[in-house]
Amino acid sequence: MRGIESIANASQERAEEKGTTARRLLSELRPYGRRLVLILVLVVVGAAAQAGGPWLIGRAIDLYILRGDINGLAWTMLLLLGVYLVGTVATRGQIQQVGSVGQSVLASLRERIFERLLHLPLRYFDRRPAGDLMSRVTNDVDTLNQLLSQGITQLLGSLFSLIGIVIAMLILDWRLALACFAVIPAMLLTNVYFARRARRAFRTTRETVGDVTAGLQEEIVGVREAQAFNRTEANIERFRERNAANRTANVQAVAITSAFAPAIDVLGTLATALVIGYGGYLVVTGSLTVGLLTAFLIYVQQFFRPIQLASQVYTQAQSALAGGERIYNILDEETEPPDPPDVPKLDRAEGRIEFENVSFAYNPGRPVLEEISFRTEPGQTIALVGPTGAGKTTIANLIPRFYDVTGGTVRIDGHDVREVERRSLRKKIATVLQEPFLFSGTIAENIGYGRMDATREEIEAAARTVSAHDFIDALSDGYDTPLGEGGGTLSQGQRQLLSFARAVLADPRILILDEATSNIDTRTEALIQEALGTLLQGRTSVVIAHRLSTIRNADLILVVEAGRIAERGSHADLLEKNGLYADLYRRQFREPAPATPS
Repeated sequence: MRGIESIANASQERAEEKGTTARRLLSELRPYGRRLVLILVLVVVGAAAQAGGPWLIGRAIDLYILRGDINGLAWTMLLLLGVYLVGTVATRGQIQQVGSVGQSVLASLRERIFERLLHLPLRYFDRRPAGDLMSRVTNDVDTLNQLLSQGITQLLGSLFSLIGIVIAMLILDWRLALACFAVIPAMLLTNVYFARRARRAFRTTRETVGDVTAGLQEEIVGVREAQAFNRTEANIERFRERNAANRTANVQAVAITSAFAPAIDVLGTLATALVIGYGGYLVVTGSLTVGLLTAFLIYVQQFFRPIQLASQVYTQAQSALAGGERIYNILDEETEPPDPPDVPKLDRAEGRIEFENVSFAYNPGRPVLEEISFRTEPGQTIALVGPTGAGKTTIANLIPRFYDVTGGTVRIDGHDVREVERRSLRKKIATVLQEPFLFSGTIAENIGYGRMDATREEIEAAARTVSAHDFIDALSDGYDTPLGEGGGTLSQGQRQLLSFARAVLADPRILILDEATSNIDTRTEALIQEALGTLLQGRTSVVIAHRLSTIRNADLILVVEAGRIAERGSHADLLEKNGLYADLYRRQFREPAPATPS
């Protein structure tokens, strides 16, 4: 697990290289120009009302209270009430409008993040935990929610209130205004000091909370393994370490930002003392009235109130900018290469697969496949066998172009898979994995996942084909039975049968089975093999199997070892060669090696 210092010193990703995150966040507001103008008008009205109040109070003291004019005082108080009422209405309006705009921006960001995630290449997910990505979509976006829904309102109100107060102070008495403004240089230095440290601290908090979420997601998914291997205490301790790192990062961030407001309070107290001392002297010498001094003291208090509010927004902004960087890191990721403008569709596919000198590497300089070449005709079954990590699944993933080859060519019916429309290519291919994934929804919706227009009759026919209808029909709600996340209410074998039915309903020309029958009992497997015999007539199938009994009738068996094809041929031919395949077969069925003639 990375330490706090290593996270804080991590190199900045491309979101920051292309410009400041703050500028990019502000650019999100461009589509709402008219509403922003309305917000600005409301802010100005609210600021003017706030700035006008103390002036009326000072006028009431000098002209009416000290002279005993009750009528004048009453009218002035009514006017003051009206000014503050207008300010209240304007403030409420700006809060409502900013909240509406902020939520629209957040909804747009979530949609764009989700859309980008679904269009990213699989290699992006190979190197990033799902929990961290979920944290970016939820936690990091939530930090922006706090800024856009509340912080911007406070920031804009504080800014224009400050401008109005400064103007009013200069009009009332420029000498007292300069005395108050004497603390501004110290205020700016204080802001710069805290800004640099807070930005780094909040970036660390966003990284550590992502680490916590990723670890939590992993431990929940793997809770069965944790209990089976007595790893619960060790996993709890590891989570405590992650959680402690996040706690320490947040404590450091809060320690930095919490010192900012008291520093502003000290400067505000100093400014008040200067105004009282110098203003009192001016009153005593007759250069200033009591009413103006009173109004000025109110302005001094209001002068630092926007700065204090800005300090609170500042804390939100630092956290939001750190979260924004992580969000833009996703949005800046390159999606799968788009299809060329005039790329042809693979309308009709016979199912001929050809690999020509194919090489592939997940990471540069570390090839996983080297010089893979083979050809299978339509309707044939090709089996990939070999030790774990040899590259079998990688070969299968190159066919639907989940990854692009780094060398050589993969062809379907003579077409380079990189030169046909990706959507039309994948429509002709269905994949069944060893660990099937079922979505939240009904059984019927999961079977029809690849064909949204499928009728109930077609869904049931697909289930019957793979012998899944009986167990589905026995459920209380049948095909309308709701499934939890991952289909956890079903057994492993039942989930696998549903994934088979999903593939059958898709009616592919090429079917890829990646250890698809390893979690099904022998009787069910026999039924599926019989059903697949009918299904695969005229179709091409690519079977990855460790259970060699399932691929005896394959037209071509490729034995993959260390990223290369070590042997090829039929089951009988490979046994006769007495090579790697024969050794794997004997080990699996515990058959003795043939005697070597003396």
